[in-house]
Amino acid sequence: MDDSRVMRSMLFDFYGELLTEKQREYFDLHYNEDLSLAEIAEQGGISRQGVWDMIRRAEAAMIQIEEKTGLIKRFIERNAQIDELENELADMGVLSGDIRAKLENLKI
Repeated sequence: MDDSRVMRSMLFDFYGELLTEKQREYFDLHYNEDLSLAEIAEQGGISRQGVWDMIRRAEAAMIQIEEKTGLIKRFIERNAQIDELENELADMGVLSGDIRAKLENLKI
């Protein structure tokens, strides 16, 4: 996956609950709420460097979990297979709205 923003979002969606409360909070505030390190530091009563270290450790932990479990990788591969199946069914002319909806539900 080449878009680091998308990958960070997926890491957080898949593994965010495994972080400490502060790691989860700071990561979310910085990447999802778009707060600066200074704003987070002010709210948390710590230095900007402390916030940055916490965010980096959180991301490293989530990457390590992904390397061990491969859940995101399998999720992406599965969705690609579903897309391929959808395209093949469309090419054969048998892709109805009902089948398309069922395939979309499989992606969730």
